[in-house]
Amino acid sequence: MTDAKPTATLIGSPVSPFVRKVLVVCALKGIEVEIDPIVAFYANEEFEKLSPLRRIPAYRDDRATLCDSSIICQYLEDRYPEPRVYPADITERAEARWLEEFADTRMSDVCLWRIFNAAVIGPAIWNRPRDKEAIQKVIATDLPPIMGYLESKMPRDGYIFGTLSIADIALEVIFPNLSWARVEPDAARWPKLAAWLARLRAQEPFASLERAAGALMRIPPLEQRKALADLGFKLTAETYATPTPRPGPMTQII
Repeated sequence: MTDAKPTATLIGSPVSPFVRKVLVVCALKGIEVEIDPIVAFYANEEFEKLSPLRRIPAYRDDRATLCDSSIICQYLEDRYPEPRVYPADITERAEARWLEEFADTRMSDVCLWRIFNAAVIGPAIWNRPRDKEAIQKVIATDLPPIMGYLESKMPRDGYIFGTLSIADIALEVIFPNLSWARVEPDAARWPKLAAWLARLRAQEPFASLERAAGALMRIPPLEQRKALADLGFKLTAETYATPTPRPGPMTQII
């Protein structure tokens, strides 16, 4: 008997790469999603019952309430195993999970927190001055080893493990945020990475999610709900948004 796919709720703005990561997996698996597009800093106290660190995304369906994009994606894979987003081969599956972890940790720390957050989120939400010198230092010293490592993992064509997997998804979703901070990988220096990225960014659902998130980037956080509805996304009836931003219990929140 096939497990029916009830409508799920996803809480978090698609500007977050982790929200887009879950949305990609839902799209591939045919899971209908209603979204509450809050920016994590604008989450109210009720949201902490779903995500105690006030990180996005949070996910809810008829069986589970979960936070953390990797946990959510693994749950979706376990509940809806076809089509697969984790490789069938045990070794490749472990390698794919490692690349997902690398994206969630070191890559996220440098690309999202130390570049995107410093260049975009800090000035826009907290009115912090943009420290261009510090950002350029990160781009010059911390980013190249990450890009070099990814270059070593990239195929000459297609996907990392032959078919689209969580490794491709978790890595790809970081790059639009880098672009919004005006940083792109050097195609001459990392040609396989640049070619892989161009292939993924041109295909669905990556392309439409990046366009939607890019549109939201130009809109104040509290106006993004209406904007996302205008873009055709299904919204939740209620929202966890609050009008006043506040830091979360962990500062590295995108």
